[in-house]
Amino acid sequence: MDAWEELVTSALLGTDRRPPASSATARTGRTAAADGDAPVALLDAAAVHTVRRRAGLRPGPAAPAPAPAPEDPRRPLPEAARHRLARLLADRAAPAPSGGRRGAAPDLAELLPQWLAAANERGFAAPASSLPALLDAARARTDLRPQALALAGPRGLWLARLNPEWKFALRGTSGSAALPGARNPREVAKLWSEGLFAERVALLGALRAENPAAALSLLASTWQAERAEDRLMFLDSLRAGLSGADEEFLEAALSDRSRNVRSTAAELLSALPESALAGRMARRAASCVSLDRTEGAETIVVEAPHECDDGMRRDGLAPTPPTGRGERSWWLGQLVEAAPLACWPARFGGRLPEEIVALPVTDDWRNELHAAWCRAAVRQRDAAWSRALLGPPSAPPATGPGTSSLAERAQLLSTLPEEERARWVASFIAAHGLSEAFQLLGVCEVPWAEPLGGAVVDALDIAREAGSYPWSFSGVMGLAERCLSPAAAPQLDSLTALPNEAEDASPGAGGYWSEAFQRLVSTLRLRAEMLAELEVERETETETAREP
Repeated sequence: MDAWEELVTSALLGTDRRPPASSATARTGRTAAADGDAPVALLDAAAVHTVRRRAGLRPGPAAPAPAPAPEDPRRPLPEAARHRLARLLADRAAPAPSGGRRGAAPDLAELLPQWLAAANERGFAAPASSLPALLDAARARTDLRPQALALAGPRGLWLARLNPEWKFALRGTSGSAALPGARNPREVAKLWSEGLFAERVALLGALRAENPAAALSLLASTWQAERAEDRLMFLDSLRAGLSGADEEFLEAALSDRSRNVRSTAAELLSALPESALAGRMARRAASCVSLDRTEGAETIVVEAPHECDDGMRRDGLAPTPPTGRGERSWWLGQLVEAAPLACWPARFGGRLPEEIVALPVTDDWRNELHAAWCRAAVRQRDAAWSRALLGPPSAPPATGPGTSSLAERAQLLSTLPEEERARWVASFIAAHGLSEAFQLLGVCEVPWAEPLGGAVVDALDIAREAGSYPWSFSGVMGLAERCLSPAAAPQLDSLTALPNEAEDASPGAGGYWSEAFQRLVSTLRLRAEMLAELEVERETETETAREP
């Protein structure tokens, strides 16, 4: 037994039972017998032997040097923008202010996503020195990953391969600067047959965007051999560029072994109004919903399905309802949701969507029917039906024609053109205030177009004048910091002053409002500076192009 093993044995058994051998402690110049302190002698000997072992360690063979980083053809960031990115990344992990108050300084962490998007829109590349911090930020915040990895570019992927903590960056990418395209079928076939699952998903998505027919053909070539969970992910990629050319493949997928695959295929087919499945669903839905003209009054009559037969199940209907939901209403909702909205005007005498929605519905089926129409309008991206189901923004949500759910209203709004969406939400805020508008504001285009921006500021000013605490509006205020146009900053200066508090106002509310508006104004001005820093090089290029 060598000296080190003797020391380990002594330590495990205890120096009382197994004192360290003199040969093991000889090099320390101190023995347990001489000092009468065996534990100290043991530790001294262990320290000496540790130094000996380390000093005598021979270096291992050097690892092969990594391949050189690829070139990034994009233009570099202007100097001011480089410094701005460094500050944004450095502030990312800063601790939150104590006491629950944010202060008047801008929240740089919330501005980082907007800065990344603006830099990517202008075609800039991240500086090499910022790549580690950029990858760390993307690892900590999944919402940053698409924009952060886009800015990091091919050099960011190269660096990510050298650190296991950044392996997330390699998911969903081929690991190279570019995926093979439809013009390189040999490379496409090789990556599809030999690549990792994430690489195959990325390849299918990229090919779908370039050539939908080629992507569908590639998927069909190995469909039967794929695992169920993989088939589901691949099938979901067909949402991009979905067209009638996909119907035959999706119709066959209705007979898939996996229930989730069948359900997704049915959902995609129902988004194609001319598909055979849409026609079947239209006939089933029409047999359940009709117009009754007895006694001079016109009323929608609903007769929900009495069973969920095999054909309905094959077409994607889930037979078992959630807890607390009746079977017949569950089946009816799925049928109406999957039926093409274009089938209803003919069913109701040529009426327009808003006229159909206004008709009374018998036997308390109104909410169920309208909710299914809302889901159908969102799935089919039908703006006319969305307008009808939203109703006028001035109407109280509880009495609206379609749904009182703000989440469902937000989904309906997402189908409208951007300017119309902003006008509708602005009118809603003017009529009902901000307390119910948070989810609706989340689907509006950034920066908020007028009159939406003005409506938000006016509503915040009204709440401030009422003397209530701003905490209940913190979500909207945070959205305003990120979404208001920076040009609105001068108009808000007057709201940063400390107001005179009314007698019935909440104590100290004026100070909180002043602080919140100071933060809003400083954030808007900072956003304007950030955008100006990114525009410097573009302005220089324009001036250079004008020179003779």
